[in-house]
Amino acid sequence: MPRLVPRSRRRPVSTVGAAPPERPLVVTRDETLLDDLLRLAAAASIEVEVADRPDALRSRWAAVPLVVVGYDQAETLTVLGLPRRPAVFLVGRRDDDADVWRRGVALGAEQVLFFPDDEPWLAGRFADAAEGEDGEALMVGVVGGRGGAGASVLATALSVSASRTGLSVILVDLDPLGGGLDLVLGAEGVTGLRWPDLAGSKGRLGARALQAELPGRHGLAVLSWDRGDLLSMAPEAAGAVLAAARRACDLVVLDLPRWPDPAAERAAGLCAAVLLVVPAEVRAVAAAARVAVGLTTLAADVRLVTRGPSKSGLSGADVAAALGLPLGAHLTAEPGLTEQLDRGEPPGLDDKGPLVVGCGHLLDALLRDHRVRAA
Repeated sequence: MPRLVPRSRRRPVSTVGAAPPERPLVVTRDETLLDDLLRLAAAASIEVEVADRPDALRSRWAAVPLVVVGYDQAETLTVLGLPRRPAVFLVGRRDDDADVWRRGVALGAEQVLFFPDDEPWLAGRFADAAEGEDGEALMVGVVGGRGGAGASVLATALSVSASRTGLSVILVDLDPLGGGLDLVLGAEGVTGLRWPDLAGSKGRLGARALQAELPGRHGLAVLSWDRGDLLSMAPEAAGAVLAAARRACDLVVLDLPRWPDPAAERAAGLCAAVLLVVPAEVRAVAAAARVAVGLTTLAADVRLVTRGPSKSGLSGADVAAALGLPLGAHLTAEPGLTEQLDRGEPPGLDDKGPLVVGCGHLLDALLRDHRVRAA
């Protein structure tokens, strides 16, 4: 990990309110180091501005998003007396060289880095600069209380409804036995990345690149399984993908399995809220009670979505009371939904249907709570 310069030894930081340009600044005359830095920048899909004359960069110093200084230029920059600023990183030669720490403090560096150990970390900072400020998309999970509860349909309808309001949405299928959300969306024939293509992911993925490579339909991107043999994802790979998804859009909707594997458990813990879908039936409530016990240990906010009508006369409030969960919405039957799905038409397109109306209420509540948490 990068080494922090002790806060007590840093000078006060002054900032300039100019809008930062897109390119980070690199200050070094070391050709080997410059090659390494250009390689990292290329991997992050960002161009850097190279300054081999430190005395000519005074006008650029405060405006760029970050500055990477080679050990060979640290003393020269310090002598220039440039104003203190955040996001200055000094790249040293050896971590056992006491002189590099002295130069880092004198320069006001935020962190001192040593290659190759700290290359992944700096690549991430380059990627941050390429994508602007890190986004914190609302992430919502959807789980069925029993098999066939309609969780995949709700996850897709929620995503389609949100996309039609102008939100940028990524729909993620984390249930390898669910048949594939690309089928529910009608995107099974669209080329793009599926989970097996991302099985080796680690570290920090480019958010824009991920979103651009996913198949999509109806204005949203979907990450689903293929029809192959892969039935699980490593938690590290799933975490890297979901972190990129959160930076890429406004809303991430996860279709979670009822009995989560480690990757799905990790994903549930990242959700701002998880919706448990339960038909208003006695046996469904009994099955959902077992799912709810495990789910509430993973997610801080679990809300119930019930489906009717109920032959047993159970209402949404009855199911909520039985499970001890807050009722997010009660959805009545959607006429012709099964036939619509068989035709490859996704749910969430009928503005007057109970599914879209219910999704609208859910989205309003979820987005309102997300804004409150972010404030």
